[in-house]
This record gives sequence, C-alpha cells and structure tokens, in this order.
Amino acid sequence: MTALGFLYPGRSGEDDYPRIEQLLGSNIRLDLVHTDIGEDAHREDALREMGSAERLAAGVEELRRTGAETVVWACTSGSFVRGWEGARDQVRSLALVAGMPASSTSFAFVHAAKELGVRQVAVGATYPDDVAGLFADFLRAGGLEVTGVRPSGIITAAEVGTWGEEEVLALARAADAFGGEAVLLPDTALHTAAHLPLLEKELGKPVLTANQVTVWEGLRLADRRVNAPRLGALFTREPIIQV
Repeated sequence: MTALGFLYPGRSGEDDYPRIEQLLGSNIRLDLVHTDIGEDAHREDALREMGSAERLAAGVEELRRTGAETVVWACTSGSFVRGWEGARDQVRSLALVAGMPASSTSFAFVHAAKELGVRQVAVGATYPDDVAGLFADFLRAGGLEVTGVRPSGIITAAEVGTWGEEEVLALARAADAFGGEAVLLPDTALHTAAHLPLLEKELGKPVLTANQVTVWEGLRLADRRVNAPRLGALFTREPIIQV
C-alpha cells in the first residue's frame, strides 16, 4: 500500500480525490486533510495568507497520523503566487515540518509537462487576469513557453466548485485557441477528474488539470508510476505498475 498525503484548502473540488483513488487501484490510498482557507478570494494577499507556513503546519500533524509517505500542498494559486523561489521555500518548509517529501500543485504542473515532453502550453484559468498572469510567470520560470492565457475572472473557489462539464470544456477550448502542445487548467477547486477523457478527445492533445497533476506529483514523490488511461495521457507514460 502506498499512502499519499494532500493538504487541500477549504472545500470545493475535493471529491475529485476519491474518484481518482478509485481509478488508481486498491494499493494506493489518497489521504486528504482540509486546511483553513481563510478568506476565499483569488487575490494575491489572500492567497499568500492561505498558503502560509502556519496554516500548512496546522494540517500536517493530522496528515502524519494517516501514515502518508508524501505530502503535496494541493493548491495552485496558493503556491505560484509566491513566485518560483517563494514556492520552493514553501515546499522546503512543508517537508521539514512534515518529515517527508513534499511538493505543491504549481510544481506538479511543471513536472507533469516535462514528463509528457511538452514545452509549449496554453492556460485556461478560472482566476482573474492578474492572478492568471502570475501562473504564467511561474511556468516560464520552470522552463515552459506559455502560448496564451485565458482568464475567467472568478474571485472565489466556492464559485469555481460549481462548474460542471460544460463550463470546463468551454474553458479548455478557449485556451486551446492559443495553440501549444498541451492545455493546462490550474485550480484545485475545479472538478475535472470525471472530464479528462472528454477533454483530451475534444482537444486532441494532453490536458493537465490541477487535481490530476497533484495526485501524479504525490506518486512521483513516492517513486510510483500507475497506468490509468481514464486520468489522461499523463497516466500512460511508461508505467511501472499496471492497474
């Protein structure tokens, strides 16, 4: 059994995790602990506070009791808003407090894109324009070329969590208009796990979504590879374990 730990802010799209766990197979467990979201706002100051060391540390003890082997801060905006170096410091602090390998969703996007061998990416963001721009800056700092960004102007994770298949597909199509080798949908409040096959079929290319890459990053930290095609092209790369 491989137990992966996730610190998830508030409650919006967290039901993606049991869905993904079911698709991964019976020997992988996803343990999720909710952290205090503070003010629910896609605004730089609120996002920095959401991902503060104190808020993350508060959830670590509960996660440690689950037997998790790795921990991922399951929040894109609450990590990239600090910039590349700030997000790296955030992860280092989390690893030190947790006593286990750690990462965040923002780094997961960069690692996942490189796993797929893609360099040019388009972004479909639920965020306001300024926050979406910060994600693009983060990707560029990670060595990716951003062909374009489609922001949606949504302020709260609560609103993002109400989006269904139609809205998710529309966002992906809008981002795909910028070209690129893959489309990225960054927001762990966005339900995407059920829509990945449709998204990749409609766009004809890899689609990377926040909760999907977050779980993949946990597996990467645990040195696991799982073949689960219903979770997209990312989960079909030279698997070590077939399910």
